[in-house]
Amino acid sequence: MTQNYFELFGLKPIFNLDLAALEGNYRKIQSESHPDRFVTASGAEKLQSMQTATLTNEGYQTLKIPANRAKYILELQGINAIAETNTAMSAEFLMQQMEWREALEDAKTEKNIKALESLLTEMRAEAKNLQLSLGDLLDIKKDYKAATETTRKLIFIDKVCADISKAIEQIEN
Repeated sequence: MTQNYFELFGLKPIFNLDLAALEGNYRKIQSESHPDRFVTASGAEKLQSMQTATLTNEGYQTLKIPANRAKYILELQGINAIAETNTAMSAEFLMQQMEWREALEDAKTEKNIKALESLLTEMRAEAKNLQLSLGDLLDIKKDYKAATETTRKLIFIDKVCADISKAIEQIEN
């Protein structure tokens, strides 16, 4: 019996989910299935506890992070947002991607932390806008085609934000 992550945590399968409820249900399940509680249990019970703990961790990471959550909701609809065949992106966003990447490379070359922090702020604001849009596209309009493109944009932005944070860390050290 494979259970989807929303069912596991007793949540509605929506993008704009209650993060406090997710956190609370995660902690409850983790506590109930913690291997320390199964020290004297049978091998089958220990295995079940490990599998539940693993599934709970995977589900929590998937639902906690907005890009992962959107990707997962699309997967529940039979859509792989990051499939090789799913590469449609507006020319405008492709140009924006190139500008962000160039700005990142320039700031890294110049070891300019202020420029990196400014770029990070700009990209996080864009990520917030995409998340608001995903709430509307997935939860209200059920426009999975538009949500797929928006999810791909958010995944890209998250990756560049991680690259920027890494660059800042490398310059500081």
